[in-house]
Formats: sequence, structure tokens, C-alpha cells
Amino acid sequence: MLQISGLEKGFGERSLFSDATLTINSGERVALFGRNGSGKSTLLKIIAGEETPDKGDVHTPKGYRIGYLKQHLSFSHPTVLEEACSALAGDPVSEQYKAEIVLEGLGFTEDELHIAPSALSGGFQIRINLAKLILSEPNMLLLDEPTNYLDIVSMRWLERFLKDWEGEMIVISHDRSFCDEVSTHSALVYRTGLRKLEGNSEKLFTRIGEDEELYERTRVNREKEIKKMEAFINRFKAKASKATVVQSRVKALSKIERLDELSSEATLDFEFVHAAFPGRFPIEVADLSFGFPNSLKPLVNGLSFSLKKDDRIGVIGKNGRGKSTLLKLLAGELRPLKGDIAVSPNTKLSFFAQTNTNRLTLSNTIENEIQEVNPALGRTAVRAICGCMMFEGDDALKKISVLSGGERSRVLLGKILATPSNLLLLDEPTNHLDVESVMALTDALEVFEGAVVIVTHNEDILRRTASRLIVYQGETPFVFEGGYDEFLDSIGWEEEAGLIPAGKKKNKPSSGTNRDKKREKAELIQERAKVVAPLKTSVESSEKRIEELEKSIAKLQEKLAFASGSGDAVGIKLTSQELAGARDALEKEVARWEENSQELERQEKSFAKRLESADA
Repeated sequence: MLQISGLEKGFGERSLFSDATLTINSGERVALFGRNGSGKSTLLKIIAGEETPDKGDVHTPKGYRIGYLKQHLSFSHPTVLEEACSALAGDPVSEQYKAEIVLEGLGFTEDELHIAPSALSGGFQIRINLAKLILSEPNMLLLDEPTNYLDIVSMRWLERFLKDWEGEMIVISHDRSFCDEVSTHSALVYRTGLRKLEGNSEKLFTRIGEDEELYERTRVNREKEIKKMEAFINRFKAKASKATVVQSRVKALSKIERLDELSSEATLDFEFVHAAFPGRFPIEVADLSFGFPNSLKPLVNGLSFSLKKDDRIGVIGKNGRGKSTLLKLLAGELRPLKGDIAVSPNTKLSFFAQTNTNRLTLSNTIENEIQEVNPALGRTAVRAICGCMMFEGDDALKKISVLSGGERSRVLLGKILATPSNLLLLDEPTNHLDVESVMALTDALEVFEGAVVIVTHNEDILRRTASRLIVYQGETPFVFEGGYDEFLDSIGWEEEAGLIPAGKKKNKPSSGTNRDKKREKAELIQERAKVVAPLKTSVESSEKRIEELEKSIAKLQEKLAFASGSGDAVGIKLTSQELAGARDALEKEVARWEENSQELERQEKSFAKRLESADA
């Protein structure tokens, strides 16, 4: 177990912790929450002994080992596998299989196990450190944003591993659903202190909200009582006959503790501005193929889909497969090798990507940078957007050149908020955001009236916002007509069957029959999408056309009545011809609607039976 008592830590005039206490009991896995800059990472460094508190103590049992995920990279072995094996608590030879399982789970291929760590990207080097930490089998794990460099498959493996972790743990992550899955308790850096309770983040935030509401009611009532007593004292203090009563009130008043008004904490306040789209498809993609020069195979090959004006598409898959490249293609920053990307002239597109921070003008202030994307905005509106991005007051006058990577990402989001859009292309927008800000972003995406294409490994965002998916799995990405949970149930991730926590033997592979059944079901779902989706589109199109024709007929009937009343023979003849044509068109459209509706119902029933048989 670990116990923190009387912790104090500050930088300059800013106090992060004041008389903070925290106890982590045996087997507790704690998700630590808090605003960016509140001191979460500093707390982990203090526990790990890498930072010294100004005051207070951190107590652990004798021989207690703490494993801290460091961002500092230092390797001393020639291959990835040997580097990972160096952290094994037991014999590196006999326990090498543990290292292989952990590395595989974190996304390393067989070939990558035998190359030098220095040859890998920074993200994969961080994964080596994570693997070494897991393999060292400490009593307590300290994990600061462990999912930052993981793709969705590796993140799901780590989630399963941490749920089986029998020691203690403190984890910081901007992914709330990940935190809730792996933790037994939740804690919050709260007004220079620490609050912890058993249960998930929802329970923690609800409890603190209730406590703050109770505190504010108590404070207001106490202020009313104090003012009432002060008024009595001021009124009667000069009267000798009331001296005893007044002194009694003075003594009572001195014993009442005044409660300070709680300061409001800054949070991002997202509200995307929707630009009307007078059409159906902001973007239509046909037979799209793309690959970089000298690449062994294309990143995209024959991809086709139409993006409706209120669509929500999640782009998912392992890192390095081309998800970000797809968004650049849609944004027009890359040209396809083959196929067509038709962007409607009415499409107003906003594109967020981490790499776009390089396009910010370093000499600009935050205010200038946001103003430039929409000169029509007044300074008050620009300052309001700066405030939404947590650049309040004079902070909006900071130069881009002095901002951190996370602050520059917030400026990019601010520029999108300043731009009326009907299509958002978002590439990992939650990086550098705290949990509260991620929640605000997700809420804003849910109510945005336009279309959204988002690359993310955050499963909570996928579940709440994505109604369709573009999945990077297999030889080339494909469109999945359904939500994320439906994808997991019907197809799932290919890599997950063999991924198990370190220290456990690999399970026998799934039987051929089970794999065949799963593949058959996946193929059926894709076949259903190809057959049913066009029929649904036709039915919806007919319904819209029928509505338009009925309105047109009603107007023509009014026009005919007016012509008849005024004796306009020419008007009567022309309007009657128009009316007959509209009624004929309506009759044909209704017949088309009936035919497609019946076929849609038949196909849905047929596929439902076939899927039921596949599950049997």
C-alpha cells in the first residue's frame, strides 16, 4: 500500500497541493483525474521519487517496488526483444515468452522484435518502456497517459492486461472509458487536494458536484446569517440598554467561520458553428486508391462511400495503416492515384490534424490567429472563442511561438470554432485534452448538425458519435455499415485472438469452425450493407420526392382555383396540364416507393434469417 500525508508542492506563486492526503490500499487500481496543469503528473513524479515535495511524506512498505512509465528514452541492448527481456524479474531465457506476448500485445510485429530500438519511431520506443515496466512486475504501476502512442488494438490489449493486474496502480489518461475499465477507484486533484472514492469517474464527478452544491448552499445561508447579525450589531451597538445582547451577538459572530466562494475552474466550451448544406452529399468517394512512392502496397484500394450531410463516420485501425492519410485525401491535401473524390460546391470543410500546428503563424497572437480565419468576427466574438479554448483575458495576446504543443492544438480547435462548417474532419482531436474537455468535445459532436469524419482510438467517442465506420483491417480499408459495438460483435479485431496478458500461457487458437463462422457472419454483414443501403437510399429519396410533389400539387390546385375564379382561360389550360403532369409523376413515384419498400423489407428479413443461421 501507499500513503501520502500533508503533501505540499508549488511552483513560484502557484500552489499545486496543500495538505493533500491519499491512501492506496492493497490491490486498488486508481484512475487519477484533474484539469491540465493541476498537478497529476507532478504527483506521480513525487511518488516515484523523481520530484521532491515542499512538505509532506510518501510512505510505502519496506521492499515495495514502484514502476513508473518514463517518457525518457534510453536503451542498452541491440534488439527490441533483448531490451524488453532485460526487465524480466526472472530468467531472461526461460521467461522470454512473456516479453514476446507483451510486445505482440503492444503492436510489435515478429520482424520488429529483432531490430534495434533506435530504428523505431518515438511512439514505438515509448511502447518498449511500457513493455519493460510491465515485465519488471513492480508492486505499483504509475502510468501517465499510457495510451498516447497506442493504436486501438494495442490499447484494448493493455486494458485487458491492467484489469487483471493484481498489484496497485495509478493511471492518468484523457480516455475516460479506458480509465473506468481498468480501475477499481477514482481520484481527482481537487482544489489543491486529493479526493478518492471507490467506483468509476461518473460516481466521483457526481459526488463532487453534489458536495460543491451543498457547500454553496451552506455558504450562502451562512452569509445571510452573518449579514443579519452584523446589521443587528450596527443598529443597537450605541444603545446602553442593548449592550449585553449586542456583546453576545459579537461573540457569536466571531465564532462563525466564513466560507470562501468557490472559484470556477477553466474548461473548454465547444460549440461548432453549423453552415447550412443545401444538398445530400458533402463528399462522394468512388473507387479511391492511394499509396506513397516506393510503398509495397497501396494504403487505400478501391474505397467507395457517400458521406451524407449528417453522417458520423469513425475511422479506426492500427497505427501506420493510413487513417490520417485518408483525411488528408478528403481535405484535398493529397491527390488520389486513382478514383474520384467529389466535393460539393456547398461543402464548408474544417480539418483538424496535429501536424497542422506547423501551419500556425508563430508571430501571430492567439487572437490574431483566430481572427484571420473569419475576418467578419468582431473582437468580442474572437475573445469569446479564445476564452472557450481556455485563453482568457490577456492570455489571448500570447504569441503562438511561446505556446506548448497542447496549447497550439487548442488554437487549432479555436480556429475551427470560428469557422462555420458543415463537414468536420478530425484527426485524433482528443490528444492534449483533459477528461473534462474530451467530454465537452464529445457532447459538441453529438449535437453538431453537419457531417463528421473522425480518426480516434477513444472507444467512448466511437460509441457515442459513429454510426458508420471505415475500418483499416486486412489488405485494404472497408466501409462498415454499423456502429462500433456492432463491428466488435460481428467482425472484431483480427489481432485480439492471440493477445493475452504477460505471465500467462497462450491459449489454443480458435477452431477453424469458429473462425469460419465469424468470417461468414462478417461477409454477410458487408453483403447486407451493399444490398440494403442503396434500397434505403431509394426509399428515402422517394419519400422526399413524394413530399415535394404533394406540395407542388397543392400549390397548382390553388393556382387553378384562382385562374377559374378570374376567368383566365389560358391560365386554366396551362395549370391543368402542369397539374396532370405532377399527379402522373406522383403516381409513378408512389409506385417506385412501394416497390423499393417491399424489396427492402424482403431483403432485411432474408438477411436477418441468414445471420441467425450463422450465429447458430
